[in-house]
Order: sequence, then structure tokens, then C-alpha cells
Amino acid sequence: MDDLGWLELACDLAALCPPSSTAFSVGAVVVGADGREVARGFSREHDPHDHAEEAALAKTARDLTGSTVYSSLEPCGHRASRPRTCAELIVASGARRVVFAWREPALFAAGKGAEILAAAGVELVEVPELAGRAREPNAHLLGK
Repeated sequence: MDDLGWLELACDLAALCPPSSTAFSVGAVVVGADGREVARGFSREHDPHDHAEEAALAKTARDLTGSTVYSSLEPCGHRASRPRTCAELIVASGARRVVFAWREPALFAAGKGAEILAAAGVELVEVPELAGRAREPNAHLLGK
């Protein structure tokens, strides 16, 4: 599968999120350097405070050096509910690329995950043609 296919899967996973009025619904897939899926997750998968990237990364103990994280939303760069942001968790995992569909709007916190990732040398690929799919499970938050 290519970047578009993996990112479409992440957008599909976002639709599985229990609805929330205080957090975005996000899906994430971790793909190893060999092009195979390592793990997947979505927001609030096991806990009301779970973020998608966090849920996916928690499912693997393997070395993720060279992996790619696909997320329907820019990984968070600010977080009140947990000590580490998703951007920090991705950097610590060894993943070298992040592909996302939608930049985090400043609804709950200023989106600065992309800046944290870029500063750590993680390659960022934004695929705005899938932003509409990423917004769909969040329409109730956006007034649409």
C-alpha cells in the first residue's frame, strides 16, 4: 500500500472513535520500514484520554526506527491529560516519517505537533486532499 492508502485507513479508523465534545476523533497506523503494518489505533480506543498515535504506539515494543506514522490529524504538540504529547512519543519511537491529512485546528489547543516533529528531524508529509475525510468524524465539533 502507498501513503494515500495507509492514510485512508487512518481516516477510516477515526470513524471508530467514541464521540467526544472535548477531543478530536483521530485514527493512526504505524507502518514499519519494510512497508508492513506494525500497529493501529484510534482516539479513546481503551481510555477516554487515549490519542490515536499513542494507542497505536503502545501496541508495539519493536524498534520503530525508519517507520512511518499515518494519522488523520496532525499529531498533538500540547497535551493536558498525559505527560507526553503524541509528537514527543513519535520522536521517541524512532519513526522517521509522519503522514497526516489535516492540520490541527486551534479548537482545544494550538496545533504545534508538526513543528516539534520537524525540529527533531522527522519528515512530514501533509495530504490535504484527505482533510475532508479526516474532518468527517469531527463535524459535531466544527459546527457542520
